[in-house]
Amino acid sequence: MASHIVTSADIPAQGERLNSPLASKVKLISGATSLLLWLVSMFLLLGPNDTWAANYAYSWVFAVFFFFTLAVGGCFWTLLHNVSNSGWGTSVRRVMENLGSVYPFLFLFAFPLALPPVQKWLYEWMNIHREGLHDGAGLFDGFLGGFYGSTSLKEWLEAHHHGLLANKLWYMNLVAWYVRFAFYFVGLTLVIRGLRKLSVGQDSDPNPGTSRLFRARFHSTYTLIIFAITITFAGFDWLMALDFSWFSTMWGVYLFAGAALNSMAVIIITCALLQRGGNLKRVVTPEHYHIMGKLLFAFTVFWAYIAFSQFFLIWYANVTEETKYFLIRNTGGWNTAMMLLVLFHFVVPFVVLLQAWLKKKPMALTVLAVYTLVMHVFDHYLISIPERSISLMNLMPEKYAHVQTTIPNAFWGDILAFLTVGTGFLFFYLRALGQNNLYPNRDPRLLESANVSN
Repeated sequence: MASHIVTSADIPAQGERLNSPLASKVKLISGATSLLLWLVSMFLLLGPNDTWAANYAYSWVFAVFFFFTLAVGGCFWTLLHNVSNSGWGTSVRRVMENLGSVYPFLFLFAFPLALPPVQKWLYEWMNIHREGLHDGAGLFDGFLGGFYGSTSLKEWLEAHHHGLLANKLWYMNLVAWYVRFAFYFVGLTLVIRGLRKLSVGQDSDPNPGTSRLFRARFHSTYTLIIFAITITFAGFDWLMALDFSWFSTMWGVYLFAGAALNSMAVIIITCALLQRGGNLKRVVTPEHYHIMGKLLFAFTVFWAYIAFSQFFLIWYANVTEETKYFLIRNTGGWNTAMMLLVLFHFVVPFVVLLQAWLKKKPMALTVLAVYTLVMHVFDHYLISIPERSISLMNLMPEKYAHVQTTIPNAFWGDILAFLTVGTGFLFFYLRALGQNNLYPNRDPRLLESANVSN
């Protein structure tokens, strides 16, 4: 229990702001670094060297989707807090909102995935479709008509022995892909910006009341559907489509589990660092860390359950189009990496988080949260990078024979892409944290949250 009962006299009437010179300096450095590296990355992705462009495209999709899961996870926790009418989470709600508010800016890093010169290295199904259009399927029939199941393009695909892709034409066609791509950013952007606007508006309202809370709760109900569609179908379009013949009915849930788990890790780290800098001391207590630690534990177990269930069902069914994902990752060094993922992503954090005392120690829990994020990087690396050397070039070897699918220094491209998107993510996150109060100081449930006991 908290050692001191927090009253309204303990909470500043105007709330707390992030006024740290160190945070401002880190934000400036991260923004400048990201801009510079982004220019370098665009040169690598769109430049004349096809070998580096092909390899770096996989580095880019790995980095973009990793940070995409963190931002979309911030949206999830904001929505869940509002829908559940959470009392304990009021103290940390603004951190959730700020993490989610980074989401719209990720478009700056995701838009290269919508460029044909980048797509041609990642998504062979797009190359096949464009080849069909070039061969006479027709721009209207093959491109626009494909959205409704163009017969001409479907016939072309079947005639060229792409029957599996022809059966998926209703979903995997260029127009539908671009429509979904726009929806991912427009839909969830409107959601998180609207909820954050309601929350921030309460801070300066002389008569805050509860109207904004009820509105936020109402608008968080149906918009959870937008969140679910976004995390699921973005995972299909950007990751699963790296091999269009592979599919898993549990893929969206698997990605959601990782997003929820690791966005909570970011929230824990943020709260601990803010407290270390002198903020949130009156409203965030060890009880909050205990609850967030239990959520971290719960989603660690959930992630492992979904990961095992996906593997078990695919192994048991033994369908060629499903098993190839694990066949690739159970070969050579990838096999060792997959076994290490099970050990270090589940077993280690599971055993450590069983300790109740640790979940009430902010710094100890923060160390584990950082560890969890590292494992999330490892997880997404194993999702994206093994596809780099086996997919596109095997499909059209005569067209891309000049491209080296495996180069010794490709790993440096993975690091460069991660730093590019990561520093940009940090810049926009620090920017969001510094724009408004660090907690909703006029929320009527704030005292309940500050004095929570569990």
